[in-house]
Amino acid sequence: MKFYRIYIELTNVCGLSCSFCPTKNLPSKQMDLVFFESVVSQAAAYTREVACHVVGDPMTLANLSDYLDILHKYGLRAMLTTSGYFLKKQSYKTLFHPSVKQINISLNAFNKNDTRLTFEQYIAPVLALCEEKWKQDKELFINLRVWNLDEMMSERSFNEMLFERFSKAFGISLSLDDIYLERPKSVRLASKTLLHFDEYFKWPSLKNRIYGDGTCQGLQSHIAVLASGKVVPCCLDCDGVIALGDLHENTLESILKGRRAQEMLAGFKAGKAVEELCQKCSYKERFSRVKSEE
Repeated sequence: MKFYRIYIELTNVCGLSCSFCPTKNLPSKQMDLVFFESVVSQAAAYTREVACHVVGDPMTLANLSDYLDILHKYGLRAMLTTSGYFLKKQSYKTLFHPSVKQINISLNAFNKNDTRLTFEQYIAPVLALCEEKWKQDKELFINLRVWNLDEMMSERSFNEMLFERFSKAFGISLSLDDIYLERPKSVRLASKTLLHFDEYFKWPSLKNRIYGDGTCQGLQSHIAVLASGKVVPCCLDCDGVIALGDLHENTLESILKGRRAQEMLAGFKAGKAVEELCQKCSYKERFSRVKSEE
């Protein structure tokens, strides 16, 4: 069994309260370095890429570089996902660490929080990171996420402000009308610097209505390890509802070979969602649409 990537949650603290994210139900937790290395040493047999988050923001950690050193030690590439609010806490040396493959910045975090920061105060460190990447000729990707293209276009005023600022900063012409009309997945701003587009999605919850069966990439392209050490089949199971096992108690190999994981995997391959949380997850409908379009 191999995975495109494994999510390892360094911390479940993000420092914000975005309206599009679920309310955090688990206690605040940071994965200690000794345990993190034990997780990484096992993950290395299954993947070459680690996403350093589930719901937490790795940029909130003062010792982020220590985690990246461990990933580099085991030859794994890191993906860092952040709201962008805490970029200034990290040095460029850390952000451009040799293990880092990609930095994702969720730009729609700005207008979904009550903050004293002005838009310019928020976006300036983001643009400075892009400029520094260019100056240092770094090969990593910077993926600027605009995941708010909902049908009601309720974020249009924010997106207009965003596009105007990026057009000026990168010397290109960005048309918001064209984006809403054509719905591209991404637009290139500079070398390995992209604006990435998507729509809001509803996080899975046992309180949701039932969406029924379907397939999913959980346990097929990826798994996640929460800051607590619990292994879950999907990066959207931030509360560990489907806890397949705990790496404090069992090995990753035994957890993945366990009955619950294997029944889930067999179900997804047959288009069946065997877990209640999966039945109440609408995100899997995206995979069904892709399959039907092939």
